[in-house]
Amino acid sequence: MRADRLITIILLLQNNEKLTTKALANELEVTERTIHRDMEALSRTGIPVFAKRGKNGGWSLLEGYRTNITGLKDNEIKSLFISPSIHVLNDLGLTTEWSKARQKLIASIPSFLQKNANDVWNRIHVDTSTWRQSTEKIEFFKILQQAIWNERKLQMKYERADGKIVERVVDPLGLVAKGSTWYLIASSNEEFRNYRASRIESALMTAEKFSRPEDFNLSQYWDNSKQKFIKSLPRYEVNVEISPSIAQRIGFTGRFVQTLEINSPLENGWIPVKLCFDTEQEAIEYILGFGNQIRIVHPITLRQIIYDMARAIVDFYERDNFN
Repeated sequence: MRADRLITIILLLQNNEKLTTKALANELEVTERTIHRDMEALSRTGIPVFAKRGKNGGWSLLEGYRTNITGLKDNEIKSLFISPSIHVLNDLGLTTEWSKARQKLIASIPSFLQKNANDVWNRIHVDTSTWRQSTEKIEFFKILQQAIWNERKLQMKYERADGKIVERVVDPLGLVAKGSTWYLIASSNEEFRNYRASRIESALMTAEKFSRPEDFNLSQYWDNSKQKFIKSLPRYEVNVEISPSIAQRIGFTGRFVQTLEINSPLENGWIPVKLCFDTEQEAIEYILGFGNQIRIVHPITLRQIIYDMARAIVDFYERDNFN
């Protein structure tokens, strides 16, 4: 509804120093023309909104203006009280502060809504850790946070994926938790990069300040970066037929495999499936793990490799038994 949208615009401008027409349109999922019409409507009702032109322009509220629109809907309250990941809070050192803030927040809402807020904690719990948790040691995590909050350049030594240690001076922009793994997002010479926090060998917050890019949005950047990474991953597709006995297990082996297609069972009961791996070696290890419960259809070269490896295993144990 338009009324809800106008209220949302006021609150967004109240909580942000300045927002562009494009940013507001993206946030509210409407066209930029609609935003312009909404701004005209707000102005006619006496809301002091104004636009600044130019490269660093955008919409703002008159300095010092505050609205007393504070009513929260039931679903809005639920969204505020969904518990965040405890292990992420622990990493950030904010577990105690979050607990205190939660109690203050619940005390600030009307009493008839407090029960609903408490119920959210007992009905929805977010756990972003893995079943086989392997906590990565991040020695300089506090320094990373300090540099981000204080907008200070960071001097660090970083171990690349190939094992080479490189030195970098970067502008730290944010931290992202992907599951239980933390990444530092930083820029250097206007180029953004992702650094796995556990690979940072040393970190020093310098005295030199830096200016955050005004249009940088950490969430949007990470989503775009993640999509580019997914598209760049290698693909090795294999057509197989699987025994009905393993139909429920093919995705729960502890190895990365993507099931692209599952077709109707053949006359013998076996099921044609198309699988996708990162590499040929991963496909070999996965298929060998199921023994005679998976039959390779394509590629034929992989079928020959599996056959040769199976023969080598049989020969090895036959020689071992006779020695």
